[in-house]
Amino acid sequence: MQFPDAEPVVRLRSLRSVGLRTERFAEAAEFYREIWGLTPVETDRDAAWLRGTGSEHHIVELRQAEQNGLGKIAFAVGTPAEIDEAGRRLAALGVPMLAEPGPLDQIGGGYGLRFVDPEGRLVELSCNVEAVVAQDPGGLPAVPRKVAHVVLNTVDIDAACEFYTRVLGMRISDWSEHQMAFLRCNSDHHVIAFNQARWTSVNHVAYEMPSMDHFMRGIGRLKHNGITPLWGPGRHGPGSNTFSYFADPAGLVCEYTSDVAQVEEDAWLCRVWRRTAELSDQWGTAGPPSKDARAHMAGKPDAGYRELVRA
Repeated sequence: MQFPDAEPVVRLRSLRSVGLRTERFAEAAEFYREIWGLTPVETDRDAAWLRGTGSEHHIVELRQAEQNGLGKIAFAVGTPAEIDEAGRRLAALGVPMLAEPGPLDQIGGGYGLRFVDPEGRLVELSCNVEAVVAQDPGGLPAVPRKVAHVVLNTVDIDAACEFYTRVLGMRISDWSEHQMAFLRCNSDHHVIAFNQARWTSVNHVAYEMPSMDHFMRGIGRLKHNGITPLWGPGRHGPGSNTFSYFADPAGLVCEYTSDVAQVEEDAWLCRVWRRTAELSDQWGTAGPPSKDARAHMAGKPDAGYRELVRA
């Protein structure tokens, strides 16, 4: 897929939510509700929508599936007019769409569109989603505020970066050698990261805690429930965010994080970080990720909607 030198099709405001397909829906829904700390917005027989303490209607959507995988990535856009214009530009570029611009028939409603990226991932752009009242996002309970970022395994990191920067207007904040690229759409250092891998899959989803204290108390809650980290706690080099990775009941990787670096657009310089233990974890508390952690983060090959891309 080739993209002419032109303006991005849209201005992304933030990462809104992530959809996950899970082999063990009932157990996963209970985990994210009772242990991870999210609040159910609505639950169906084989689907659940859960929110954090921030202003988004929901931050994760779980659906029963035969195999773990990525359901969709949803980004916030400013107005319906921007959605309409993005639809016209995506169509002109030949990007396959699953939903043309219009009202979204989904929990939380909104106005938006859905398209498929070059590796078959479903991406949603939306605005005018139903409002919810923030649940004291800086309060005492150790509860995630929002989805901080999602890391995606890719078979072609350069092509993935080209699509998300040239078409969606994201900016590359940093590289971890030529293995990982960290992309932003607002002041957060990254909301998407791509990891060069053998197959396309979801690597992990990170949930932002309001502070380091909330981050550590969240880890403590999981330990009290008999769940130990796959990797962490520690503090990354790229993004400078704290990290502690866990596996949910289906084996999908979820992360608690906090204190992500904030980017000043006119002053930030992209860097290339070496992949060393002291730069992967600046605290030196976590050590390198284990084989088990790497196996979980590799995920399972996920074709998504790739047949539409081929067509």
